[in-house]
Amino acid sequence: MNKTPKGRSGLAGFLLSGSGWPYLLVPAIPLAILLDLANAGPVLIFFISAAGVIPTAALMGRATEELAERAGPGIGGLLNVTFGNAPELIICLFALEAGLQEVVKASLIGSILGNILLVLGAAMFIGGLGRERQFFNRVAASAQSSMLLLAVVALAMPAIFELVDGQGLPSPSDEIVNFSSDVEYLSLGVAGVLILTYIAGLIFSLRTHRDLFNPAAEVLEEADDKGREPWSVRKSVGALAIAGAGVGVMSEILVGSVSAASSSIGLSEFFIGAIVIAIVGNAAEHWVAVAVAAKDKMDLAVNIAIGSGAQIALFAAPVVVVASFLIGPHPMALVFNGFELGALLLSVLIAINITNRGESTWFEGIQLLACYLVLAVAFFFA
Repeated sequence: MNKTPKGRSGLAGFLLSGSGWPYLLVPAIPLAILLDLANAGPVLIFFISAAGVIPTAALMGRATEELAERAGPGIGGLLNVTFGNAPELIICLFALEAGLQEVVKASLIGSILGNILLVLGAAMFIGGLGRERQFFNRVAASAQSSMLLLAVVALAMPAIFELVDGQGLPSPSDEIVNFSSDVEYLSLGVAGVLILTYIAGLIFSLRTHRDLFNPAAEVLEEADDKGREPWSVRKSVGALAIAGAGVGVMSEILVGSVSAASSSIGLSEFFIGAIVIAIVGNAAEHWVAVAVAAKDKMDLAVNIAIGSGAQIALFAAPVVVVASFLIGPHPMALVFNGFELGALLLSVLIAINITNRGESTWFEGIQLLACYLVLAVAFFFA
């Protein structure tokens, strides 16, 4: 059992623990608001508001976890689905309203890549240090990876349609592209199929084959909070509401500074969406996967990494498409640029290849991290 080191107790001990570090960034929240009101430089506003997203996302995750524990596995699973990727979803909705549809697509693809390459790679590397190999449930990992491959097929079809019968793929430098109504409604149909498939996947993982997807059987000790006092339902709901409001405020400020910050620092909006925003929205969850892998709990680490990637592809992306018919300049077509399509397909194939054996080593973690870095460099020059 992990114990709080001597000299670190109470609030200080929590803030320096695995789950407490995101809250060290809480001062960034009021600072970002003040900078925005003062019309400070967009670069400063962007990075401070990005930092402010991290503690609000962490609080949302903790509140969701507390509610899920009290609700039981079925409702708890639904709560995790609903709020698991809420920070990224909220950021995407604000970007939609601002007309930054290509940034939205980049952040969705970046979230998937970040989970199945960066997070899984870091988890395998850190967890594999000092161990010959680590083992995890091959059947569960393969089921998640297969869902990702299905998502790739579905997400690629509007782009193929546009290549064959439309104006071609968007450029990484585009902010928004007005595609034909045919591809917009094709995207809506694809979104509907993905959501239905995801619901079927929930039934599969939470009811009919729950024994294959049982990370709850492993006590989540990553945050040095074993033995913590459980939150009441009222406290959890209150924290969830506060976190949701905080994510909303930070997301609005963050999205409002993207274009100007991109021009000032010389980074494309495509790179900022695919790499920076994608990492920020998932930072707390990423840490959890790496921390549990270090404790040789690879079933949970793989479930977080691959499962979260599948959740983005099968749930968050379709929800954003549906929402685009209600907010923003016009509906968002699921037509990704060539870099996004290539990166998505290759990374999912790599994830399937690595997870189909049910074991991993630190070197496989290095390979996944190297792949992510190659894609990041390519996105930088795109």
